[in-house]
Amino acid sequence: MRRLQRSVVSSAAAIVSALVLAATPAAATPGHDAEGAAEAAESAVVGADHARTHAELRRAAAGAGEYPQSRRTGSLASLAASQREANSAFDPALSGRFTDYFPSPDFGVHVAQLPTGKVLLFSFSRVETDPTKETGPTDRIGPTNAGRAYLWDPAKGTGARAFKKVTPPVVLMPDGTHAPRPAPFFCAGHSFLPNGMLGVFGGNTGGKGGSGAKLSFVFDPWTEGWYRNRDMAVGRWYPSVVTGADGRQIIMSGQSERGTGTPTPVVERFPALGQPVPWRPFDIPLDISSQRLRSDAPFRNDYPHLFSLRDGMIYGLGRDADQQWLFDPRTETRTDLPRRPADFRGYGSAVPLPAGFRGPDSVLVLGGDPLDPNTYRLSDGAWTTQEPRAFGRTQDDTLILPDGTLLTVNGAMSTRDYGFGPFNPKADLKFRQTELRGADGRWRLGPAQRLPRGYHSNALVLPDGRVMVTGDELQQIANDPDIKDGMDGSIELYEPPYLHRGSRPSLDRVPAGELAHDAEFSVESSAAAEVRRAVLLAPTTVTHAVNTSQRHLELRMTGVRGRTIGLRAPATSADAPPGHYMLFLLDGKGVPSAARWVKLGKR
Repeated sequence: MRRLQRSVVSSAAAIVSALVLAATPAAATPGHDAEGAAEAAESAVVGADHARTHAELRRAAAGAGEYPQSRRTGSLASLAASQREANSAFDPALSGRFTDYFPSPDFGVHVAQLPTGKVLLFSFSRVETDPTKETGPTDRIGPTNAGRAYLWDPAKGTGARAFKKVTPPVVLMPDGTHAPRPAPFFCAGHSFLPNGMLGVFGGNTGGKGGSGAKLSFVFDPWTEGWYRNRDMAVGRWYPSVVTGADGRQIIMSGQSERGTGTPTPVVERFPALGQPVPWRPFDIPLDISSQRLRSDAPFRNDYPHLFSLRDGMIYGLGRDADQQWLFDPRTETRTDLPRRPADFRGYGSAVPLPAGFRGPDSVLVLGGDPLDPNTYRLSDGAWTTQEPRAFGRTQDDTLILPDGTLLTVNGAMSTRDYGFGPFNPKADLKFRQTELRGADGRWRLGPAQRLPRGYHSNALVLPDGRVMVTGDELQQIANDPDIKDGMDGSIELYEPPYLHRGSRPSLDRVPAGELAHDAEFSVESSAAAEVRRAVLLAPTTVTHAVNTSQRHLELRMTGVRGRTIGLRAPATSADAPPGHYMLFLLDGKGVPSAARWVKLGKR
């Protein structure tokens, strides 16, 4: 017992000594600040995980002093009060309503609706708790430049027990420090594979204003673990990824390993041709390579919008008006699309518009310019100006809802500017207002969300038809009810109008196996006689307003017999790429059932 006590005292003394040494000027070397040196020294005594936790607590304490808790608490109370006042005039049956608001352990820079019903959130370990400063380790070199990830299980509610930590693999980054840390995969690109796994590509090596990592991972929702694959050919920070009709992922753009201002034109495909596409839940990609394509994609700005439309082509819609391209993944060629009417657009939405029983053949581009409220549609190789929203905004997220209408949440004046200058948490109320686009194509303002959410904000449709809203570390930290606990993010839930129009039809049974394209199948519902529509909605994976996975398809109803409804799957994999979809039944008022998952693309 005495030996144990001496060991504890000795360890504590070593930690104190390490921290004192790290705080001296001699401990600070280029690329290693005093805090980083302290954490490295402490790691040698208590281990990397404990050292990282202690460092986060020290940073939280420092941030709480610079930006006091009373200010955060008061701001959140004020936002709640203004939300109640603003939303008192909205009828939920017409505009929907916000309901739950609760803490989350992650900022939600990246989110994905998994086919298990759980939601994956991942981002970075914060290096600052003062929201008027840069929170993320964008330009950090060393162990503070690290990623983190959590699962939220809506079935377990909204408390801390509903979240599970799923730390990414520990890696050694090529930054000269040889310091292991959870993979810094924040500001990566991602899309789903046919077996429901999420492919994640790129990240931040650190330094040079933020430089691209060659990292390649999949997250397996079935085992709830990460698996690393072979590095990509080039580093990518802020790349885009889309899943094509063959189930393979196309990766474009991103700042290279040489640092900010060096976007890569290299296009890659995962898995490489010759490698099998992961199809079954137990087909886990591990140490699999990507493949460089012959065509290039010289986007000047990162995170282009990528979509696989019904013709099987990949549409690359850049932020610059003159960089709109069509890629053929089979011939590996690129051709020009017409110049978009609007000039440069920052982070804004783009949505493949529902097109009935066929896959989408047009895209609506919106947001990205606070001075331009118009929306722009690309269809049949031509651009047209569509109905405007109430005002221009950037950093917005636009979702396709089960009934085919659109919802915009989040937004700002520009990156980390909500109308009163950058890194100022104060926000113009209008950026908290939602907008809804009806079947007639017209937009109308809806209720306000609790927090303004701009840069790194995200949203997705849950299987129960609600909308999850999260993201924006600046606003989450500025309104944290307890900056010293481990819950420094927040999630809001929104109920669309269709959840306030009476009882919902049931969806009691769907096929357990895979569905072939154009095949007939049946589902069961105790309210079968009331069902008028059946739709497939692809699950969302989104970051930085880039959502390449959205897709809405009507299913042909082939007959109703008692509780059984006959349906026909989408015709081809170009209409609906292979993978998991949420199947909703809707009644005559457009009220959807809770979704059940189906797997499309039987081989």
